[in-house]
Amino acid sequence: MSNILQEIAERTRERVEAQKKILPQEKLTATIEAAESGFAKLPYAFPFEEALAGRGVSLICEIKKASPSKGVIAPHFPYMEIARDYEAAGAAAISVLTEPFWFKGHDEYLKEISAEAKIPLLRKDFTVDKYMVYEAKLLGADAVLLICAILAQDTLTEYIKIAHSIGLSALVEAHDENEIKMAVAAGARVIGVNNRDLRTFEVDITLSERLKKFVPDDVLFVSESGISTAEDVQRLRDIGAHGALVGESLMRSADKKASLQKLKGGA
Repeated sequence: MSNILQEIAERTRERVEAQKKILPQEKLTATIEAAESGFAKLPYAFPFEEALAGRGVSLICEIKKASPSKGVIAPHFPYMEIARDYEAAGAAAISVLTEPFWFKGHDEYLKEISAEAKIPLLRKDFTVDKYMVYEAKLLGADAVLLICAILAQDTLTEYIKIAHSIGLSALVEAHDENEIKMAVAAGARVIGVNNRDLRTFEVDITLSERLKKFVPDDVLFVSESGISTAEDVQRLRDIGAHGALVGESLMRSADKKASLQKLKGGA
């Protein structure tokens, strides 16, 4: 695991402990249980997985202001407008960064977008405590990100079970063959391969092409990072990928609708 990933994980643990003092775990879970029984949402539909299971390569479009490797990507950050543009242009789902220090994200972004969006939302954060899985549900997410590199095998298994029990999908992120095996053993129904080397920040889309063969046919496969052209999307389609998470190229675009529609030319 890279030093930056360790730093993010440690800072996130501190953040979670502070949040627990504001809203303790017991009150958090009780709030969710009360809401779920009130709306009679069982059995769960898992819309994030349904969106990925459609034809072609489903595009998960990311809303993020900054990143550790590039700094501030979007000084002007009308996140609600961006979400509307993504949805109007045919995004299958939206990924919302909530990590506040390196990515300049905020829980409120997800909460506000969830009140309006009609497509599934992924909470993009560094889940290091089961509290964050429940928190994602409360914020209106349909899916939570679980990163193999910062979780032990039994912890990953536990978090996936918790997510599924409250109607959240889990996008389980892997970077190599061993982590894919870890994800499969933990019960992952969606596996994402991050094409970005978290030690050097270099991006190599062929990593998804090389690792796809290790993912079982009944598990949804998502390629993350480095997808910027319709040709990239077509390459993913050729290997049978179900989804692609697209972030920086869209966030840097002045016309996000047009850029997304251009990407979808290969979807």
